[in-house]
Amino acid sequence: MPNVSIYTQDGKTAGEMNLNEAHFGVKGKLSLVHEVLLAQQANRRKAIANTKTKGEVRGGGKKPWKQKGTGRARQGSIRNPQWIGGGIAFGPTSERNFTQKVNRKAKQKALFIALSSKVDDKSLIVIDSITTEPAKTKILAGMVHKLPVGRNVLLVAPASNPTLMRMARNLPNVTVVTAQSVNLEDVLKHRSVAFLKDAVEAFEKIYA
Repeated sequence: MPNVSIYTQDGKTAGEMNLNEAHFGVKGKLSLVHEVLLAQQANRRKAIANTKTKGEVRGGGKKPWKQKGTGRARQGSIRNPQWIGGGIAFGPTSERNFTQKVNRKAKQKALFIALSSKVDDKSLIVIDSITTEPAKTKILAGMVHKLPVGRNVLLVAPASNPTLMRMARNLPNVTVVTAQSVNLEDVLKHRSVAFLKDAVEAFEKIYA
């Protein structure tokens, strides 16, 4: 059963905590993690580039010249793709859909693999509690400085905490999420993950 160290807000060790092996002791293929990560990024992607086809470009209703007798190539409209100012033949449109479907179990397993990797690397810790009074950013910055975490940390709270989020808002190296909203990309993007003690129980209850 995997276990991690518990720290106080002052950076002192306060014991150890056993984690659920079904969530924090999962081994699996990195190809699954890669697949789920690409799907998550693709599902967030929006089609920005948009071009018009010859049917959408304004003008060109009249035939430029008669079909025969001019010695020039026949043309039906000045809005055909070969004309300057004409439509684009195979350009990108805003109707493109980049969505990729991933099974719920596969998505969960990839998240568990990433968290388990953090446990193995000693990059996942548990914080006993955080004082949010007074709600000062420097208090949270001082706490992060005292804890054995990397240059950026994902802080997981048991539930939505506007005060804690406000304290971390101006810290570029700290991201606060809830146990419900922990996702694969956030876990991989941050060097360390710090769960509040209550957040561990909330996370395991959600994925029980």
